[in-house]
Amino acid sequence: MPLDVNALRAHFPSLTSGVAHFDGPGGTQTPSEVGEAIARTLTGPLSNRETITEAERNADSAVQDFRQAFADLTGSQPGGIVHGRSATQLTYDFSRALAKTWKPGDEIVVSQLDHDCNVRPWVQAAAQAGVTLRWLRLDPSTAELDLDDLDEVVNERTRVVAVTAASNLLGSKPPVARIAERAHQVGALVYVDGVHYAAHATIDRTALGADFLVCSPYKFLGPHCGVLAADPELLKTIHPDKLAPSTNQVPERFELGTLPYEILAGATAAVDFIASLAPASGTRRERLLAAHHAIEEHELRLRGRIEDGLAGFGDRVTLHSRAANRTPTLFLTFADRDSTDAYRYLAGRDIAAPAGTFYAYEPAKVLGVEAGLRVGLAPYNTDAEIDRLLEGLDAFLG
Repeated sequence: MPLDVNALRAHFPSLTSGVAHFDGPGGTQTPSEVGEAIARTLTGPLSNRETITEAERNADSAVQDFRQAFADLTGSQPGGIVHGRSATQLTYDFSRALAKTWKPGDEIVVSQLDHDCNVRPWVQAAAQAGVTLRWLRLDPSTAELDLDDLDEVVNERTRVVAVTAASNLLGSKPPVARIAERAHQVGALVYVDGVHYAAHATIDRTALGADFLVCSPYKFLGPHCGVLAADPELLKTIHPDKLAPSTNQVPERFELGTLPYEILAGATAAVDFIASLAPASGTRRERLLAAHHAIEEHELRLRGRIEDGLAGFGDRVTLHSRAANRTPTLFLTFADRDSTDAYRYLAGRDIAAPAGTFYAYEPAKVLGVEAGLRVGLAPYNTDAEIDRLLEGLDAFLG
């Protein structure tokens, strides 16, 4: 099923501005269906969640629909879907809840490939609990994790392995299933940052080996929030701090305070929009699989066009995204020009490709860069926009 990009773009009011958006890794543009779902829910009738009045039922439906949509998206069960303000907030909450069971001699493993939201919460929790921190190392020459010492780093003392499914800086997709297999052999839990990955591939949490997986709907056409997926039986074993009168049921025990029902409805609408890109037959999960297959083909073809164009710039441009298996996200630096200047120059041509390190603190340290230009593709990008990007870079480089 080829992706009909022109038909898809018609659903995005912001794209009429003429700006070519290569800033999807920081947050995609949003289709009108998502905004309409938010407005429709927010303007109600709406009240706190119950089942007596219409307003209460609307709130309850928003929650139940959200849990089912993200169960379909992640290959999980609705009872294992937790809403959070962001992936960062969820990871802080779960790292602290899990740390209650750690004891001296335990070890926590993090990676040098990850966004800091899947590093710093674990680093800080480990320090507070007095347990040992160990690292999966990034090889800057390949932009991949060096797993030669995996069996040593992940060992019988390991309690949690935190690793990304795809780097938001480099696009690298490490072999999460292999890492998870080793972790499970020694009885460790696996916490996967799927924020960047979820924008470019259908998630199968079980196949990845992720005991916990977080993602952020605003990275794939939805509103700003975070989602955690896990097995409900696993969630029952975790006891977060909460208010005394609040429910102890899973997954509600992890959702502190009244939920933003309108945001949940918008996130559900984003999942439905992606599913709508596939033929109308089959379950939502089946349509999501088909839609993501078409999206991936489209995005990787465009990535190839960008890479071919960058090759023509020779040593004036360094492409740090070089892993064999990666998303359509490219991180660039320039031999004798500042990346922030490139960002500003392109913005003046209505091309949005930001510069920075994008909270990927550890990989940026390993690469030895203070900032780079990140070019990230989304389903709505076109060949004409690729031409504009390459022409803009050529003009910038002189």
